[in-house]
Amino acid sequence: MAAAAEPRARAWLGGGSPRSGSPSCSPELGGRGRARAGAGPGPGAGGSHPQSGHSFRKATLTKPTFCHLCSDFIWGLAGFLCDVCNFMSHEKCLKHVKTPCASVAPSLVRVPVAHCFGPRGLYKRKFCAVCRKALEAPALRCEVCELHVHPECVPFACSDCRQCHHDGHRDHDAQHHHWREGNLPSGARCEVCRKTCGSSDVLAGVRCEWCGVQAHSVCSAALAPECTFGRLHTLVLPPACVRLLSRNFSKMHCFRISEGVVPEPGDEDDGVDGSTPAGLGREAPESSKLTLKIFDGNDALQRNHFRVISVPRLARNEEVLEAALRAYYVLEDPRDFELQPVPAPVPAGDSGARGRPRGSGAAEEEGGRGPEAWIVRAVPHAQELLRIYPAWLKVGVAYVSIRVTPQSTARTVVLEVLPLLGRQAEGPEGFQLVEVLMGSRQVQRTVLQDAEPLLARLRDIRQTSLRQMSQTRFYVAENRVVAPHVSLFVGGLPLGLSTQEYASLLDEAVAAKAGLVSVSRVYSSQGAVVLDVACFAEAERLYMLVRDTAVHGRPLMALVLPDVLHSKLPPDCCPLLVFVNPKSGGLKGRDLLCSFRKLLNPHQVFELTNGGPLPGFHVFSQVPRFRVLVCGGDGTVGWVLAALEEVRPRLACPEPSVAILPLGTGNDLGRVLRWGAGYSGEDPLSVLVSVDEADAVLMDRWTILLDAHEAGGGETGVADVEPPKIVQMSNYCGIGIDAELSLDFHQAREEEPGKFTSRFHNKGVYVRVGLQKISHARGLHKEIRLQVEQQEVELPSIEGLIFINIPSWGSGADLWGSDSDSRFEKPRMDDGLLEVVGVTGVMHMGQVQGGLRSGIRIAQGSYFRVTLLKATPVQVDGEPWVQAPGHMIISAAGPKVHMLRKTKQKPRKAGAPKDARADGVPAPEGDPK
Repeated sequence: MAAAAEPRARAWLGGGSPRSGSPSCSPELGGRGRARAGAGPGPGAGGSHPQSGHSFRKATLTKPTFCHLCSDFIWGLAGFLCDVCNFMSHEKCLKHVKTPCASVAPSLVRVPVAHCFGPRGLYKRKFCAVCRKALEAPALRCEVCELHVHPECVPFACSDCRQCHHDGHRDHDAQHHHWREGNLPSGARCEVCRKTCGSSDVLAGVRCEWCGVQAHSVCSAALAPECTFGRLHTLVLPPACVRLLSRNFSKMHCFRISEGVVPEPGDEDDGVDGSTPAGLGREAPESSKLTLKIFDGNDALQRNHFRVISVPRLARNEEVLEAALRAYYVLEDPRDFELQPVPAPVPAGDSGARGRPRGSGAAEEEGGRGPEAWIVRAVPHAQELLRIYPAWLKVGVAYVSIRVTPQSTARTVVLEVLPLLGRQAEGPEGFQLVEVLMGSRQVQRTVLQDAEPLLARLRDIRQTSLRQMSQTRFYVAENRVVAPHVSLFVGGLPLGLSTQEYASLLDEAVAAKAGLVSVSRVYSSQGAVVLDVACFAEAERLYMLVRDTAVHGRPLMALVLPDVLHSKLPPDCCPLLVFVNPKSGGLKGRDLLCSFRKLLNPHQVFELTNGGPLPGFHVFSQVPRFRVLVCGGDGTVGWVLAALEEVRPRLACPEPSVAILPLGTGNDLGRVLRWGAGYSGEDPLSVLVSVDEADAVLMDRWTILLDAHEAGGGETGVADVEPPKIVQMSNYCGIGIDAELSLDFHQAREEEPGKFTSRFHNKGVYVRVGLQKISHARGLHKEIRLQVEQQEVELPSIEGLIFINIPSWGSGADLWGSDSDSRFEKPRMDDGLLEVVGVTGVMHMGQVQGGLRSGIRIAQGSYFRVTLLKATPVQVDGEPWVQAPGHMIISAAGPKVHMLRKTKQKPRKAGAPKDARADGVPAPEGDPK
């Protein structure tokens, strides 16, 4: 068997840096595109483009057209168009084209990483990375990188997503740029020539998805290959510092992305190419054209997924075959394939046509009609040329090519390849042949048995799908055993159990195998445990089973958590732990969640509706320095701070500073810390820069002990007895009328949550419920007793009693007032004191919020005891409930918390234009925009 190391295949292994100018592929690329057989004389005259794999032809322009390389307008009536991926170029630009064609791009990916496609959405002024056409209908976007594709183009997309963690298959070297082509803002500037490199007309320009640097595809070759993460380098969690053995788990599971109902391509439209308006198997509106269904293998036949091509009625076999291969982005020699008809399920006499090769004559015999569908089959050969990649072996070539015969097995291939890679001194027992299917949604690795016949396996793959063959790669890898280790976070368990009790409960609920599963961490106060699983199959079984299990009527939840290698963190790195409440801020949280995943490492971004803040703090528990960003309302901030207080003893960084992106209705804490009255669509990149530049300040936290008891002074003479509970407070605690308004608002939102999607509407509901209570009077001062520092305080005639920790209440109102008073100290949020203020009713509250009055100053202190004689509405940081008669004890809650206050001066220039990295938030389907 002949074998040779192909030339021009050293770019990404020998040099250690990616080939620039290949933006649609992985950041680490190599090799050159394969030229087609029978190619034209050169790029200047059309035909094959050997540097990038394009198949250019001279095309007549019938509408305004722009070059995909320089993004300039193409003057005249002719341009050069790639028949496969629709790349359009000036004639003068052809020699500079290095962006690979979609037909060869999968072969240039160095590290295959699957994408995480979210639900379909409308993306204005965006282009598909596969066919390069505008996304005019609902399309898909990766939740981790900026890849945009049509639903029907998903099977042909490269598995070139960002590599965000170490998965045990390689040792990380220097971090390189991860280039993504196109979809830049129109005002983007090239980092090299400082000219405009973005375009809203075509897919042009490149951008690194880690550091955000932008450039022309030609200019990117002048940039150093190493990526330093740009302006956010201190906030980003480096991929080399994250380990996750993700075998058996999809990327959606690894990044904890909620899996919506995303129809697979073809489930709705049977894979029809929507750009073809004509009927199938019939003559198109132009009498000289015919449209045909094309299948690429048995899998497509079973799923009824096909592509549609349009060919001249008198086209010969070779022309139809080339068009069929182009439809599946296959640019191999057409002589290696044949077309076989797929008979329609009609008269039985026609069944013999199935499997018969298409003749070499015209596509349409005189006066006859061909079948409606065809299937492309590979012509079997006695031997085939196969590329073998060296995995992560330190060798000087990207791959070697060998000839595979019927006698070739996985073992003989390894024996033949090792000398070509310079590893002949090592025995073949230390190596194995690995088959990798590089799908856009999932990358599957299969270790081949030594006796596996290679030629038969290649034929089986081609019979299944020609596209699958183009996305399949074979590696020679070291035969080293990777010890399985998966961390599973399980929540929703009963509170307050011991480690042994949790282990017994899980064994009973999901039959966890004792020898493979152990409880590594217990959070009994929150009913959660972290499991260490030493078997990939067992981890997958537990993950799926836990999510379908309920304990004591409460459903369990499971998350796959990564390990942060804190010892590998750079000295200047202080990564940002991001918590986002997607339900806050008129549903803006969902868009911010996607933006922060792309600006940072998705492993440091957590969705609070999927397990709460505890999984995030567990992942960062060994990080020596980190900061926290909470995206939500005041209630969300209090939730995160309460969780931080509980896990503080287990953190290597016990006092992380907390910043706020206000998404709620009141956002009083966000106002005090200068983060604004609410998020109004600012560039997420500028938000992160502001967090990096923010100043650390201290804030008091308070503990409220609620101890209800039986009371005979109520209207019925009997009250329900509740167990004592503890609530944490950061902003304020209200008793009486303000808590009653909050409770009415909360109940209205629970009944119709879909209506509460804007801050303006929420405030309108507050006004409405306030007007309904304007004449309400219950005489709160007669129903409660107040002690301050163990001294009884006489209350004036009030309807509401409010304890305030920060100088903002009720959406920015100053309830204490600015007048000096010799009886009290000037309030501060870190002075260890609470201010007690009374309001006389709804009218008084409205005057306070309008700045016309202030509240009634009652007391100031650090220890309070409130006795409730009746069931009374109470709210803490915007979370209301009805508290039974009993006692409320308010006292300081241990150490002060470190908060981040936004600096007054404008943030430094981020180094990239607005929306340069957080661009393209989708509009929901049906949006009229």
